[in-house]
Amino acid sequence: MGIFTGIIVYLMLYWLSLFWVLPWGNKPIGTTEGGKAVASAPENPRILKKFMITAVLAAVLWLIVYYLIDIKLFDFQEMAQQMREEDLK
Repeated sequence: MGIFTGIIVYLMLYWLSLFWVLPWGNKPIGTTEGGKAVASAPENPRILKKFMITAVLAAVLWLIVYYLIDIKLFDFQEMAQQMREEDLK
């Protein structure tokens, strides 16, 4: 995996992880005062902590994906070559 591909895979895993982590521990405000917030808005979103958790989780997932590609469990070049050969028949 090249550096550009590695960065793209990490960013994809980061966004996937972010949407998984965002709802953790959210409790809605419930009542609002003078319409300052929506009742379903989280009371204390702890967004920085969630960004840090997401970064670590994405890094761990990236290492797993890198390892699986490195041991050639998923050999994308071979798959592409087989698809090309099938198309040429």
